[in-house]
Amino acid sequence: MMLLLNVVFVLVAIAMIALILMQRGAGAQAGSGFGGGASATVFGARGASNFLTKATKWLAIVFFGITLFMAWYATHSAKPKAAVEQDLGVMSQVAVPKAEPSKPVAPAPAAPANSAPVPTAPAQAAPVPAAPAPATQQAPAPAQPAKQGG
Repeated sequence: MMLLLNVVFVLVAIAMIALILMQRGAGAQAGSGFGGGASATVFGARGASNFLTKATKWLAIVFFGITLFMAWYATHSAKPKAAVEQDLGVMSQVAVPKAEPSKPVAPAPAAPANSAPVPTAPAQAAPVPAAPAPATQQAPAPAQPAKQGG
């Protein structure tokens, strides 16, 4: 059904292009698309212009009608995104490790009955003290001999 509709759609588009190109321009003589005055014998003096205009109008209506139907059909026949398999190309060949099921956590052992409860603080990261800067050792200044006046 859609293949036939696509073929009709393309044929209508080609026919519309041909009819638009055959229509006369604003300054051309009537029927110039059919080779001068020869069209007067087939369609009459003004018949070629009227025929081309009406045919183009109906082809445009059919073209837009098919376009709207194809858009409606595409949106209503589309599968939901969850059901559509994604085409990952080369990435689909990469082995993805499966997540391991979480293991149940064993309960903490009960405290002996004769011991006092020990309050526990929530686990927090202890601040790390900054390392002290290395001390620079300066060599002692050499003793200068005292000057004697004189």
